Amino acid sequence: MPDKKQIKDFKDELIISASRSSGPGGQNVNKVNTKVEVRLNITDSNLLSDEEKVLLFEKLANKINKLGELIVVAQSERTQLQNKEKAIEKLNLLIVNALKVEKKRKKLKIPRSVK
Repeated sequence: MPDKKQIKDFKDELIISASRSSGPGGQNVNKVNTKVEVRLNITDSNLLSDEEKVLLFEKLANKINKLGELIVVAQSERTQLQNKEKAIEKLNLLIVNALKVEKKRKKLKIPRSVK
């Protein structure tokens, strides 16, 4: 994935939903929808090439559902906006790291002095 392609380009393709967060927190947790779930449909994405889609499906198989959606959830912050930003940032990191091409290790000869 080129450096120029950021999650900003995917904003139109993201599906963002909010719900009540789980865990302790009292009144805020019980009344406010702070948990954010961000979905990106990889199969229908116009911004990803076919090779990039295949790479994402291979490396992120445990985060992609049967519909081909990459799902990221954030619920650690107290506000929906902070969780939304955190989820989008997580999604961006996942995509960038999954599309990084790993360099192959070069085999070196062992010097005679070491043998």
